[in-house]
Amino acid sequence: MTSTSRETPVEAGTPGPHHDPVDLTSEGAQEMVPRQIAGGTEVLREVGAVLRMSEAEAAQAPDDGETTIINMGPQHPSTHGVLRLMLELDGETVLRTKSVIGYLHTGMEKTGETLTYLQGQTNTTRMDYAAPIFNETVFCMAAEQLLGLELPPRAVWIRMLMAELNRLTSHFLFLATNGMDLGSTSMMIYGWREREEGLRVLESITGLRMNHNFVRVGGTAADLPDGWQERLSGYLDTLPARLEEYEVLMTNQPIWRERLQGVGTISAEEALALGATGPILRSTGYAWDLRRDMPYLAYDEVDFDVVVGTYGDCFDRYAIRLNEIRESIKILRQCIERMPAGDYRLQDKKVTPPPRARIDESMEALIHHFKIFTEGFKVPEGEAYAAIESPRGELGCYIVSDGSSKPYRMHIRGPSFVNLQVLPHLMRGGLLADAVAIISSVDPIMGEVDR
Repeated sequence: MTSTSRETPVEAGTPGPHHDPVDLTSEGAQEMVPRQIAGGTEVLREVGAVLRMSEAEAAQAPDDGETTIINMGPQHPSTHGVLRLMLELDGETVLRTKSVIGYLHTGMEKTGETLTYLQGQTNTTRMDYAAPIFNETVFCMAAEQLLGLELPPRAVWIRMLMAELNRLTSHFLFLATNGMDLGSTSMMIYGWREREEGLRVLESITGLRMNHNFVRVGGTAADLPDGWQERLSGYLDTLPARLEEYEVLMTNQPIWRERLQGVGTISAEEALALGATGPILRSTGYAWDLRRDMPYLAYDEVDFDVVVGTYGDCFDRYAIRLNEIRESIKILRQCIERMPAGDYRLQDKKVTPPPRARIDESMEALIHHFKIFTEGFKVPEGEAYAAIESPRGELGCYIVSDGSSKPYRMHIRGPSFVNLQVLPHLMRGGLLADAVAIISSVDPIMGEVDR
């Protein structure tokens, strides 16, 4: 962490007489200024909208009138990439928090408007790089709404299987980094081990560990390979005993509970007002899961439970993700037992390229392959929104089509981006020492935030 001056930050683009580096790196309106200078309006905007404070209450300074503003990140080991937090402190107590984002500046939504619907998944899969299958799926579901396509049952179940396997690897990544953030270095090794084994199963199906480009409009890129049941079952068989080890290592550990219980609390009303979803919302006791409440794919045909908390604190958010792994294992076993036979993609020449073997045999197949990969396929005019339950909450894709082969407009409702709004409320009144635990419990992926 690096401390900044207590003076008002200079506006961006107005370097001082000696071109002070602080002036040149100012984020302008995103910067935080001390509350004595900011006044009630800015403070109210940051902390009062959900807490229903008056402007006078929001403007009240600490008793001693002396506060410090520090930067936490973006080059911080526990801010999950390139997240920068500006904290106003009264001693060790956090008074205000401001998230400063934009350091990745990938521009994926604008890029999506220059790519055909066949190329779109190569772009969206890189947003939440810990859960790429979900990004691909939600993009394809929005495009399929516009096209009016109904997928074969096998394609639907393959997508659900891939999503739940990806949820496992994402939650294991959380357990690993959450353990490391709180000093449990052993958990980093164990969580990473489980994630790597899951990624090997994904790689055996898609050919890649991450950024798979496996889910395509009309189905999937390929069928499940021979022996996938045995490979996946072998992986799942190892997990229950290891989850029990984590319960001993962390859940039942007094120091772990001291660091998480009662830290970073939020109520259901606050979470709903801020648009938070996923484990953050469910930690408050509000049982909202799109897989159950707005079913998609084949989630209405499988048996699983929605895991909720009680207190809305860091411990609840940790325990929810740990137990969601058990529910994903339950869904995956049902996928193994009930995977339907049939096609893994639509046999519709409009959206489906010909089988690769046909390209060597037929000139028409070669022309078809060439045109669909160079020009893409046209999508009827209109707009569509699809939403799914990613490991971090509601992941949505809004597409506007002008009838061409490329989206006229694409917007992603990224759960990490929306969930960052809860940080000021989770951290307000807490200790600086708890900041890392709170950030980790939100589990933000900055590739999705700065898309």
